[in-house]
Amino acid sequence: MMGSHRSTSLLEHSAGRGDDAAWGSGWWRFDAGEAKRQVQFSLPMILTNTFYYAIRLVSVMIAGHLGELELAGATLANCWSTVTGFALLIGLSGALETLCGQGFGAKLYQTLGIHLQASCIISFIFSILISVLWYFTEPILILLHQDPDISRYAALYTKALIPGIFAYGFFKNILCFLQTQTILLSLVVFSAIALAIHFGVAYYLVHKTALGFEGASLAASISMWICVLLLTLYLSFSKRCEDSWEGFSRESFEYIAMNLKLALPSAAMKCLEYWAFEILVFLAGLMKDAEITTSLIAMCITTESIAYVISSGLSAAARLANLLLSGNTHRAKNAIAMSVKLSVILAITFVLALALGHNIWAGLFSESRVIIDNFASLTPLLAVSVMLDSIQCVLSGVARGCGWQHLVVYVNLATFYLIGLPLAVLFGFKLKLNTKGLWIGLICGLSCQCLTLLIITSRAKWTRLNFSMDGDDENLDAI
Repeated sequence: MMGSHRSTSLLEHSAGRGDDAAWGSGWWRFDAGEAKRQVQFSLPMILTNTFYYAIRLVSVMIAGHLGELELAGATLANCWSTVTGFALLIGLSGALETLCGQGFGAKLYQTLGIHLQASCIISFIFSILISVLWYFTEPILILLHQDPDISRYAALYTKALIPGIFAYGFFKNILCFLQTQTILLSLVVFSAIALAIHFGVAYYLVHKTALGFEGASLAASISMWICVLLLTLYLSFSKRCEDSWEGFSRESFEYIAMNLKLALPSAAMKCLEYWAFEILVFLAGLMKDAEITTSLIAMCITTESIAYVISSGLSAAARLANLLLSGNTHRAKNAIAMSVKLSVILAITFVLALALGHNIWAGLFSESRVIIDNFASLTPLLAVSVMLDSIQCVLSGVARGCGWQHLVVYVNLATFYLIGLPLAVLFGFKLKLNTKGLWIGLICGLSCQCLTLLIITSRAKWTRLNFSMDGDDENLDAI
């Protein structure tokens, strides 16, 4: 068992020291060495996250080519399942980014497996609640004034995802557990294998069996369980996990409460952000030509999500946690600055690709000329939101690595729900800007969120967590 470690401020406020100046005066410098280190670290994470995200995306695309109603149903189901299930589990697993990241940095390896098991127990319990909610998808969507036909297809799609929600919780936790130990290249291989298998399973179930539309989401469930199997095998037999994974232990039940202290704020932080995006889909469903407007906003959100997944590799919350625990404040701040700069470069690359290939991209979802043309008109606004979202993704990753989830909950609540969504309703409905108005309102919320997180990060007094396995509470005061 490890002893407790006192919380130590890593940001010294003494005159004559260069730490605070380094954040400001060095902000515009491009540190090639740090950039190379971050690319080497983040590229495997980007590939892994993208491949895993593509499993659900491929299913939506295959279902969408069956017709406009099927596209609207699949995209609505994807948004509904994200807002009520996947986002919640992603948020819950965020506790491991802090607990395992800082535990690994402190060389307290034996605690990592305990926290993993506690997090999996929490995810399993929440998955049961989510599956019950998903079973009643159709009446809930109709209650939210969504089109009845679209709601019926969305319900069919969502019910076939129920087996997958349990797998998703497990593999997200294992993924965080391994990534915080900088086990990366193996994860790229596993995610690529899972995606390759998914292409074949999805095509077969949709086009070669009587399942048709439902086969697309059932394939996603099957592929997510394949992900769990591959990661569990690696966890059990890899020598790199010998110190951090000692098998199942009843001791993990004692740390559920400890895990929840970070998991619940992390889930709230993530859900408030995801929900703001997904609420736009429901607002689009209230507009004229609901099949088209719902599909358009859902396609924009999916595109934004891919950019976010790519940037999430640069958030490097685990790496930042390791730096904080090493006591190297200057290097930690330099890492954040470089992550932000690299996220901007990635976002610009993504935006250029979107500008040149938006018609091709939209064509992957639908063959409808109306949808493809309308998506093209939204592309400039989408480019702006991608830039902002990429920066805030890095800053949110910093918050998770440092244990500041509780602060970001308030930031997301204020910027999205007091600014972004009210403006989206104003622009979309009152000013008759329709889908463009909805997205302009979202951009306003993203701008405020990004600016607030930047101020918090640059002015924060960083501390590290007080890990204790003697039953004492951990010190979660990070600012």
